Amino acid sequence: MVFDPDLAEIRFGCGLSPAIDAPRDIESMLSGLHGPDEIAERFPIQPFDDFRARMVEMQALYKKRSKVRGTPEGEALRKQQNLVKKAARQDMLGWLGQTLLRRAHTKTALRERLVYFWADHFTAYGKAGVIKRATSPYIEEAIRPHLTGRFSDLLFACVTHPVMLHFLDQHKSIGPNSVAAARRGKSRGLNENLAREVLELHTLGVDGPYNQTDVRELAELFAGMSFQPNRGFKFRKDYSEPGAETVLGTTYDGKPTMAPVRAALDDLAAHPATAQHIARKLAVHFVSDDPDPALVTHLATRFRETDGDLAQVYQALLEHDAAWQPGLGNAKLPVDFVASTLRALNVAPERIQPLTEKEMRQGFLRPMAMMGQIWQLPIGPDGWPEEDGHWLTPQGLSARITWAMAAPEQLVPSLPDPREFVRTALGSYASEAVQFAAGAAESKSEAIGLVLSCPAFQKR
Repeated sequence: MVFDPDLAEIRFGCGLSPAIDAPRDIESMLSGLHGPDEIAERFPIQPFDDFRARMVEMQALYKKRSKVRGTPEGEALRKQQNLVKKAARQDMLGWLGQTLLRRAHTKTALRERLVYFWADHFTAYGKAGVIKRATSPYIEEAIRPHLTGRFSDLLFACVTHPVMLHFLDQHKSIGPNSVAAARRGKSRGLNENLAREVLELHTLGVDGPYNQTDVRELAELFAGMSFQPNRGFKFRKDYSEPGAETVLGTTYDGKPTMAPVRAALDDLAAHPATAQHIARKLAVHFVSDDPDPALVTHLATRFRETDGDLAQVYQALLEHDAAWQPGLGNAKLPVDFVASTLRALNVAPERIQPLTEKEMRQGFLRPMAMMGQIWQLPIGPDGWPEEDGHWLTPQGLSARITWAMAAPEQLVPSLPDPREFVRTALGSYASEAVQFAAGAAESKSEAIGLVLSCPAFQKR
């Protein structure tokens, strides 16, 4: 294997930057995952534990308003609710800016890419109320701290998080023979959403060795997992299904606690099918839509041998020859394209952080949506597609070119020399044709736009 600094920064990082040196070797890429999370401190995002205060406030306002609807007091309370919602919406767009700035200025770019990978793997977002704006706080709390730990810990943190419980309606699930069901005189219904996605998406994979009975049993095991705005996660014993449950041939005791839930998740995390599923997803995301089977096997083997030690799995990825195949293959998703543009232009935080909600929508949110990616709102729980064909469509490419031609002038006070920018943005992947086009363009903005629109910058 021949280490290529430019390829390392483009394929496994956030793109080349004129202000940040590309990594010098694999060891420096891996060591950056274990050091202090300086970029998160520099561009903070509210953790979910703090975000819950908004939910508590909304709950209190709702209770007060329900008693005085149709009165002037009720109208005043409605306006207060709207203000809380507005602040959360504005902060959500601010967190988009912080996320882009993290990518633009980080010296440990692999960390940011891994945060995105796992956030997509464990897709979750609120579907109603103020929790609709809590995706970034969820990522900050459930995913970022567990990047280099064991997969079982990451799995548990995400599956039991209030945003995930809300997203998949787990907080409404009641065991059919539970105390709560008996008290109501009828079964409210067991919700299988979370159990199905844990088996199908989070662990074993869509073709994994499970059946509908396993889904049902795991759903009964999950019954009782809920949350409250004022305290976060809560296990409700009265919702819990009594008796033992059997998942994939293993029986878990019927105690109304989280212990059997944790045991089941640990077993799923350690299953060989999970190792294979995670290995392939990593290889597809970082290397190719159709990765070398030897690379996938290498990753899956390391996953199994280390009991899902993610730091060891990342090392296995970076040390394999297939991960360093020459040429750029995978298409950048819109968020990757936009972030790598900010990084290549070395956009200062002062150009992003003061933007208003309207400016963030016009400058980033809407253009990314036109490119095919609505920020933090994938179509389903399986996250965003990885296939290049999904992103490199006529409409998507047109939106990218339109943004590339117009945005740079808004992002930096003085555009760089296009002849230098070609090397800054593309490094050794700057073809003679692109260099010529940049030098022959009629204006700086057109030249910069041509570089950002070229095939080499659209891929990693």
